[in-house]
Amino acid sequence: MPDTRTLTDPAPYDALLLLSFGGPEGPEDVVPFLENVTRGRGIPKERLIEVGKHYFLFDGISPINGQNRELLAALRKDFADHGLDLPVFWGNRNWAPYLVDTLREIADAGHRRVLVLATSAYAGFSGCRQYRENLADALAQLAAEGRPELTVDKLRHFYNHPGFVRPMIDATLAALAELPDGARENARLAFTTHSIPTAMAETSGAPDDPARGTPGGAYVAQHLDVARLIVDAVAEHTGVTDRPWQLVYQSRSGAPHVPWLEPDICDHLEAQHADGAAAVVMVPIGFVSDHMEVKYDLDTEAVARAAELGLPVARAATVGADPRFAAAVRELVVERAAAQRGEPVTRCALGALGPSHDVCATACCPNPRAPRPAAAEA
Repeated sequence: MPDTRTLTDPAPYDALLLLSFGGPEGPEDVVPFLENVTRGRGIPKERLIEVGKHYFLFDGISPINGQNRELLAALRKDFADHGLDLPVFWGNRNWAPYLVDTLREIADAGHRRVLVLATSAYAGFSGCRQYRENLADALAQLAAEGRPELTVDKLRHFYNHPGFVRPMIDATLAALAELPDGARENARLAFTTHSIPTAMAETSGAPDDPARGTPGGAYVAQHLDVARLIVDAVAEHTGVTDRPWQLVYQSRSGAPHVPWLEPDICDHLEAQHADGAAAVVMVPIGFVSDHMEVKYDLDTEAVARAAELGLPVARAATVGADPRFAAAVRELVVERAAAQRGEPVTRCALGALGPSHDVCATACCPNPRAPRPAAAEA
């Protein structure tokens, strides 16, 4: 079969949309941004100010938009360097540039068949279906404006693509190297991702995906698959074959009475300290970039808790705009394009779960509140 590294034809697609969460870029943006994120939940402004306090510690600036600009530049450079003639646009769910405005720009530029890269690597409502619901809403708004119809398809989950996994392996090794000499060999690994309600986790993935039937559904199974890949690579590189590790969670934001995935990273650090751990490396495999939930929840809160305990910690970098990740996106683009043309192509994936589906089923990662229209599904 053709190797995606050698393909350059994006047809039938004529644009790529980088679709992300968005974040405030100044103190005056914080509350309006949080109002966008929580719209429809009836949360009072006073509570949003309290919730947004970690943004104010960073002058009201989330790093996510700056990092998306870097990724946008990396994608455009990689595409140009490899002869892939496909314009790349950027839009957000919750802050400027807003998704609907970017889709309007795409339509007005004459593009009609759009691939979408969502900056979330895993299955799940908030990481996949909610983005597709936002796409459906934006497309409906453009249709109401009388603009030409756009067809959008979402790239498959990329959590186990080599271009995502290998930078995380290197980042984990680099974080280990930051630890004191006496703690490095016996350091433990804590793989972190966003906590979600357990009910949402259990229904993550496609209905016919065997991973959906595992504890935590496809969301947990996919994270564990990536963690094992990194553990094995770190063991091979360091010679430490029995290094303890665990998948843990962060950034819980739900009501206390609703069960969410546990343990929390800070609780995990306390447990590791009590168990005599020499050190812990936090590996944020659930995040594409070092946005606020990494900078605050890990680099601020978790690091402060570790310091209170006297537990040495280091934090691995996220993939960000790593050239290998940009290359992976290009490979996913030409892979999907070839599939649309009916041409066989190699689908790159590491680990035990194999490449994800191209098209989400209607019952994939269902909305926990009420069914809503979603784009890019069967």
